Amino acid sequence: MHLIDLIARKRDGGRIAPDEWRTFAAAYAAGQFPDYQVAALLMAIFFRGLDDEETFALMEGMLDSGGRLDFSALGRPCIDKHSTGGVGDKVSIILAPLVAACGIAVPMMSGRGLGHTGGTLDKLEAIPGFNTRLSLAQAHDQVERLGCALIGQTGEIAPADKKLYALRDATATVEAIPLIAASIMSKKLAEGLGGLVLDVKTGAGAFMPSLEQAIALAQAMIQIGARRGCPVVTLLTNMDQPLGVACGNAVEIEESIDLLRGAGPADTREVTLALGVEMMLLARLASSAGEARVMLEAALADGRALAKFREIVEAQGGDPRVVDEPGKYLPQAPMSETVLSHRAGFVQRVEPRIVGRGIIALGGGRTTMEDTVDPAVGFRIVVNVGDKVMRGQPLATVLARDAAGVEAGKACIREAVVIGDDDLGAPSLVSHRITLAGVETL
Repeated sequence: MHLIDLIARKRDGGRIAPDEWRTFAAAYAAGQFPDYQVAALLMAIFFRGLDDEETFALMEGMLDSGGRLDFSALGRPCIDKHSTGGVGDKVSIILAPLVAACGIAVPMMSGRGLGHTGGTLDKLEAIPGFNTRLSLAQAHDQVERLGCALIGQTGEIAPADKKLYALRDATATVEAIPLIAASIMSKKLAEGLGGLVLDVKTGAGAFMPSLEQAIALAQAMIQIGARRGCPVVTLLTNMDQPLGVACGNAVEIEESIDLLRGAGPADTREVTLALGVEMMLLARLASSAGEARVMLEAALADGRALAKFREIVEAQGGDPRVVDEPGKYLPQAPMSETVLSHRAGFVQRVEPRIVGRGIIALGGGRTTMEDTVDPAVGFRIVVNVGDKVMRGQPLATVLARDAAGVEAGKACIREAVVIGDDDLGAPSLVSHRITLAGVETL
């Protein structure tokens, strides 16, 4: 195979055959193509797209490039959840132990920061000692023992996708529906799932900002799942503003622990429960949404969800004291400063992309594949769209490594949080439910 021929064909709007996609994935995983050529192919895909058969073939090629988990003999339903990425989105960290405490096996494979969005793995690795790099055998053993593992994509699982994932982030080709759909589903199908719940973000901070794009992405992944015998349910959730208060790595772990204790921001709790309900229904552990919600709320109230998280932290080498005293054992930023409102009015916008880029500028994210992440920096944003504020009222706290970081963070918040005269009200958190049967407005 000569990759330059595929690049030229896709550049000119042509079609690449399914067998060619499968050959490409295997060859790229084996290191046979240079990144500069693959980057050119990604850009051609970004502008020209892939049809459904091309997307499915690319997904299968990436899936077949590595090993898979098999939980068919586990004796409990195996369901996972995936988010397309947002700012302040720490739902996976709460949801996985929560539903595991209710009887679902969750081999949750997550990613690192992508574009302006944060990564679940970067957040988990803010816990001292926490190891997300489990082998397939280790992950399988932990799911058997504890019902949950929180892992990254090792070289064993869809290695072609792992390389493409990093290259997409470095070449501004993230926001392409076929690439997102093939990437997510290759990893998730490698987990040996009996069902999958997707959280597809919409709005200003989403990779698919428009409703039409979000629905198209959801339907692409649902169709892939159906062809592979894995039922997929998608919820469209709002990313017109960051989710929750905490935005960063260690600070989001602290907020996740608060939520596992039954406290924390109401918006994050609501999105978590909505996705958990769908997981419980796919697992057939509840016969209705109401019954599922009661079961999930009980696991939060009686401490089972928090206890499960502690078990996972300890099993994966993390310091379990973080669960009891996060403010003491998580990394803490040396400097912090509160940003105050310059006027009275109503919050018009809290721009998530600006916040996400601000975290990267502070050192809490990446601009290249080689960058290290500072787990301590970030923001606590205490206002939401629709809130009434007074002049001098706190909007956010900047958590930074040094004085220059504080100033950069303050500038970010002043740009991201817009105060005006209109009372816009609180935005809807979950707007649509999408299945193979169609699109339901909630």
